[in-house]
Amino acid sequence: MFDSQSRYAALEKTTTTLPDGRTAAYVRRRFLPQGANLPLLQQTPVLQGERLDLLTARTLGDAEQFWRVADANNAMNPIELTEAPGRMLRVPVPQPGA
Repeated sequence: MFDSQSRYAALEKTTTTLPDGRTAAYVRRRFLPQGANLPLLQQTPVLQGERLDLLTARTLGDAEQFWRVADANNAMNPIELTEAPGRMLRVPVPQPGA
């Protein structure tokens, strides 16, 4: 259902029966981890004009893993992470299945 590197890959998959009798598949809710509890790979400053996907490509080598940086910094709105150039962001060690 999801790529192995997706933030949803490790979530439990389940189904529900809709009122009209159809079955719908879905994944259980994802709870955000506490960023301070994630193993730290490095801290890095936000560069002028840098987007989160570019920062993630620079630090983790994969722009699609931006969600890991958002999780490590307890971000509910990832766009806010790169609004202030020079801000130091936590970059976590990628955890399998997380």
